[in-house]
Amino acid sequence: MTIHQLSVFVENKSGTLLQVLELLKDAGIQLIASTISDTVEYGIYRIICSEPMRAYDTLKQAGIAANLSDVFAIMLDNQPGCAADAIRSFSEAGIGISYLYSFLLSGKGILVFRTDDAEKTYQVILDKDLDYIEEKRLLEMA
Repeated sequence: MTIHQLSVFVENKSGTLLQVLELLKDAGIQLIASTISDTVEYGIYRIICSEPMRAYDTLKQAGIAANLSDVFAIMLDNQPGCAADAIRSFSEAGIGISYLYSFLLSGKGILVFRTDDAEKTYQVILDKDLDYIEEKRLLEMA
């Protein structure tokens, strides 16, 4: 019910993001979605990609600080309000969203997110019959 997300810590200086992208390019790893959030000294580059374990190993071997984690991904119709309806389900269950990003893939909206209660999140997804995406299905859509 989850997918792997790579979180890469990059310094806020010219060339560090390019280094990460070049390593992944040279390894033949396809990016599906990514987002950067920054602080004064560094950024967190979150990546959904074709081969997260190999991407993680590639970056670690190059001395780049990275983590691999499980995040939730749900698929929505590409219509106004679908994201609000989905997030309402978690909010009503008292679940906090730590972070979220979204993208379109094959005409569908994809929400990728982390919560403060994974077990409760699993239950809401099942109870509300939300269309969750596992890694294999995501890669087939890309």
